[in-house]
Formats: sequence, structure tokens, C-alpha cells
Amino acid sequence: MAKDKNDKNTKDERQKAVPTSRAGRLARVARMAGGVAGGMLAEGTRQLRAGKRPRARDMLLTPANARRVAEQLATMRGAAMKVGQILSMDTGDFLPRELADILARLRADAHYMPTQQLRKVMSDAYGADWEQLFYGFEMKPLAAASIGQVHRTVAPDGREIVLKVQYPGVSSSFDSDVDNIATLLRMSGLLPPELNIQPLLEDAKRQLKDEADYYKEAKFLESFHELLQDDDRFLVPQLLPELTRSTVLAMTYVSGKPIESIVTLPQEERDRVMTALVELMFMELFELRMVQTDPNFANYLYRGSSGQIVLLDFGATRHFKAGFVNGYRKLLAAALRDDEDKLVQAAERIGYAMGDEDSQYRALVLELFLLALEPLRHEGVYDFARSDMARRMSRLAEDVADYRDFWQAPPTDAMYFHRKLGGMFLLASRVKARVDVNSLVRRFID
Repeated sequence: MAKDKNDKNTKDERQKAVPTSRAGRLARVARMAGGVAGGMLAEGTRQLRAGKRPRARDMLLTPANARRVAEQLATMRGAAMKVGQILSMDTGDFLPRELADILARLRADAHYMPTQQLRKVMSDAYGADWEQLFYGFEMKPLAAASIGQVHRTVAPDGREIVLKVQYPGVSSSFDSDVDNIATLLRMSGLLPPELNIQPLLEDAKRQLKDEADYYKEAKFLESFHELLQDDDRFLVPQLLPELTRSTVLAMTYVSGKPIESIVTLPQEERDRVMTALVELMFMELFELRMVQTDPNFANYLYRGSSGQIVLLDFGATRHFKAGFVNGYRKLLAAALRDDEDKLVQAAERIGYAMGDEDSQYRALVLELFLLALEPLRHEGVYDFARSDMARRMSRLAEDVADYRDFWQAPPTDAMYFHRKLGGMFLLASRVKARVDVNSLVRRFID
């Protein structure tokens, strides 16, 4: 029988129904736009009374407006949450820092379905008697994200498992949600008008549809489980195909502590864990051409008893074409040799706009490239705890922002991999690890 902890009189504030109709979701966007506009008017009035001349940007990017945007997107889930995360993958290059801060709230503020809505999803997936299939189904989820939430239970064969349950209506709302949110961001002025993000938006729609295809994620889960089953450093949950449905993904439950918790462990163990994760990232790109592109810390756990790294959530796994992987290998090889001419050629072949030869813009982009790849170019162990790379990149990105006429969206494959690369470097900094990234990457490009 299911354990229903939420049928009590006290309502959990994070429990909010997912709007399933197109009209309902559009209304959320309209409400968000109206709230932001009202907030701008109030802030402008306040500044005028204080004797200041209000700027549109200052009126828009207030804490109150940030809360309004984050709250509505978190309630809608789906593309409304994902589009901002995708657009902010390379925030330092072409988007305002404030936009990233607004959208970053979504990771912490995710809501989950009320019990009644959850029961409907489970009935649609397994039938009216779905509760007879499981023992001790926990109505309150272990985690809630943009497309689904995770529940712990026991399978008919007695194994402890988790069910990743998809929010109702999200898979059919991706196209309209992406377009509506992008329009709002354009109208609000949060996105530079010169920036053509249409290729990113179209790719975001495809990626979201892939993530909502739980049968496809099941195949990725099985692939990673098979590939890493003999690698003692990693542990991947096992798929339960007989209990997996189009809207529910079933897998074995694997316990562990948040990956960030290793910061309290000895330096040697922190270094070992991060070295394993960075090596796996390069293996995914250069050997498998199949990369789990979401570096959210919640996708990794640490098992203190065995020292294993648990890998979770393969919905954002992406196949990379051989042409991109070979081109990126050449780009990294040029960066390691400090061969700027070859680096520019490789970058342009991949799809980056590098500007005119001998231009200041090209020099800035090259500097940004080399800085972003600093841990790879550094010979020997790179100490992430002592690095100020993020601060230097932020300062340099401000200089690049002055060249708005040259802005173009980066190639999508590069964005997805850089999302993973940046996430790994951020995690290494968070746990204060030291990793010989140079030696790891040379194994794949030399």
C-alpha cells in the first residue's frame, strides 16, 4: 500500500499542481509578464520619487521580479524551467548575469505534484490498481526536477527501487513553452536583440522531447550500466524494463550522500573522485561519443563505504557526431600547443564565429577560449581550490560583451559539452580537488 504523508490537513508549500492545458500554461506566462511589468512600474515610480532617473534594466532586474519569474517557471516545470537552463549554459559569453541568477533559483525551488495529480499519472501508467504493484510507495518524492519527480518504493520481487514519474502535459507543451518563454525574455530586454538564439531554441525543443522519452532514457541507462559495470569506481542503477512506462522510469534504488559532501574527506580521496569524473567525461566524448550533458550536482552521489560514485539521470544524454568530436579534438590539441592559428581554424570548423583576422574581437575570443581551457592546458596537477579562473572569465566576458554586433549563438554541440565541462570544473572547485586534467585529456587527443 502507498504511504500517503500528504493527505494531512497541513499542506506542503512545495506541493503545486502542474498546469496541463495549453491555455493554462499560456496564462502562467501572461501572469508572469504582467507581474514583471507591474513590478517595473512600481520600481520606476519608487526611483522617480527618490529623485533618480530609472533605467529599464534596473527596473526589470529587481529581486521581486526575479521571484515572480522563478515562481511561475517553477510551477510550470517542463520547458519553462529547461529553456532558461539551456540559454544560460554559456551565460558569461552573451547573457546578463542577472538572468542566470533568476533561472538558477529554479534548481532549488522545484515544486512537486499534489497527491491527487500524482495518483492520476500513476493510474494512467499502470491502471487503477497500480498500488497493488508496489509496497510502501512514498507519495512525497525524493527529488523534483523540470520534467519529473522521483519516488521510492519496493518492487514486486522485493527490490528497493525508485520511479521517475513524469509531470502530466509537459511532453506536449515543449514547443509552445519554449516559444512563449523566449518571447517573454525578448520583450523584457533580458536577451540582447542582436543575438539569434533560434538555433538554440530549436535544439532545446529536440533535447526536451528526448528527455521526456523515458524509453530512450532507459536505453541510455542500460548502456551506461553495461559500459561501467566492470569499473569499480562507478555505480549505475539497474533498469527495470518490466515496470518502465512511457511516463514512468523504473530503476533500482542506490543510496549515497551528495557528491559535494566529499569536501570533508582527505585531499587524496577528493582528488581521486574528481579525477574519475573528469576522465569519464573525456571518455564519454572521445570514445563513446555519448555524453550525459547535465552536470547538476544532484546527478552524482558518493558511497562512503565503497568510495564509489553513483551516476544518476541520463535523460540529458546526447549523441555527438564524429565530425564534431574530431573537430573538438583538433581544437584542444591546438590549445595545448598554444597554436592560435590552428585553434581558430578548428573553432570555425566547429561553428564558432571568431571575427576578422587581427581584430580585437578575435583576440578577446581567443583569450576567452584559452582561459576556459586553462585546467587542460596546465601541465601537472591543477589546484581548483586556488584557481580564480571563474573571476577572470567573468571579467573578460564583460569585455566581449562590448562587441554585440559580432555576437552569435555558439554551436549547440559545443554548448552542451561546455556545459558538462564547466559543471565538472565547478564541482572540482566546490570540493577543493586537485586534478591532472592535462594528462587525462592527452590520452584522448595525442
